[in-house]
Amino acid sequence: MASSPRVDYLVLTLDVLDLDRQTTFWCEAFGYKHQGGVAQYHSLGDPADKMPKLLLQRVPEAKAAKNRLHIDFHVADVDAEAARIEALGATRVARREEFGLHWVTMQDPEGNEFCLVVS
Repeated sequence: MASSPRVDYLVLTLDVLDLDRQTTFWCEAFGYKHQGGVAQYHSLGDPADKMPKLLLQRVPEAKAAKNRLHIDFHVADVDAEAARIEALGATRVARREEFGLHWVTMQDPEGNEFCLVVS
């Protein structure tokens, strides 16, 4: 019988150009707290410890293509959250409905995709 993997926690790493701006955006948009950093890295964590940790990594190149992995945030009011997050610098890309669900695809200030999905 194969043993089960043991994972202590999940960290999602996001490449960014402007480390400070992106740190501010992700903290204000989703309630993360900046937990510190070193060199080209800033560590962000959810104070309630419900969401994965987020590591922002400064890179020299701009985003060039669609993300292969994006984050879905489940929220009670998609449209209200989309408007609030737009005011922080995000861009609304599209609204979609499928399988009885609706969501809004958005981009952070550097074009990294994420979705707001109705809870």
